[in-house]
Amino acid sequence: MKDDIWKRDEIASPCVNLCVVHPEVRLCTGCLRSIDEITRWSKMPAEERQQIMDTLPARRSKLTKRRGGRAGRLARNATPPSLAD
Repeated sequence: MKDDIWKRDEIASPCVNLCVVHPEVRLCTGCLRSIDEITRWSKMPAEERQQIMDTLPARRSKLTKRRGGRAGRLARNATPPSLAD
């Protein structure tokens, strides 16, 4: 079976099969789309898909921020000191 049978004249999905949603930013770390965008992708008009595709490169910086590793996680979860101390 030839691959050209399955080709369609539409904007391809940016999915790279690395489907993990970032817990804070709520974007897929593979394709950089939101869950809503992923869910609606097949029903979106081409214009909306293109708008999303145009914004994807800028979204990468949201995921590359250093979160502080273990020290940052502990700091975020730490209970603030009591004023009575």
